[in-house]
Amino acid sequence: MFTIFEPFEKEIENFLAAQRDLPFSYEEVGASKDKIPSGYPINHYRVQIGNGADAFALAKNAIQNWTMYRLEWTRLFPAYAPIAVGAVVCVVVNHRLCWSLNPCRIIYLIEESGGEIERYGFAFGTLPGHSEEGEERFRVEWNRADDSVWYELLAFARPHHILARIGFPFVGLFQRKFARDSGRAMLEAVCR
Repeated sequence: MFTIFEPFEKEIENFLAAQRDLPFSYEEVGASKDKIPSGYPINHYRVQIGNGADAFALAKNAIQNWTMYRLEWTRLFPAYAPIAVGAVVCVVVNHRLCWSLNPCRIIYLIEESGGEIERYGFAFGTLPGHSEEGEERFRVEWNRADDSVWYELLAFARPHHILARIGFPFVGLFQRKFARDSGRAMLEAVCR
């Protein structure tokens, strides 16, 4: 949903309530786990954000607190939603000329430990009121072999709303900007 003015909390709450029980807006639910489906632009970003067990613990905490959305131009509603399968959230985006409300539902969690590489994260998919249709996965990992800690975003999404279709070239720019900005936010959370 697009709006010219910044939405009030009650507007977001009502919009999200109307979206909560709707099905996903795309067919390939869960595909970010294995193989990205054809027909979607892909946004993939990976950056090292630290080293060691302490950095990995901070990175996990940052994911759990949705740090990647605490940017100047994006925010999450509700702000501290649980990272749990089935949780529904709304990503509120300031596009400068307008605002968009983008509902998503968490599809699966990532919790891999005990091996050479530990991973933590989740993926969520778009609901019908989202400006795009597709999936986004957020993951942090600790490679014990070289002690490096990484943040990774992987998304496949295409325009869903008519305004997103018309502005398709800008949609890709916003996706790449989000990847970089979210990476910076995660780095700051780990290196503070």
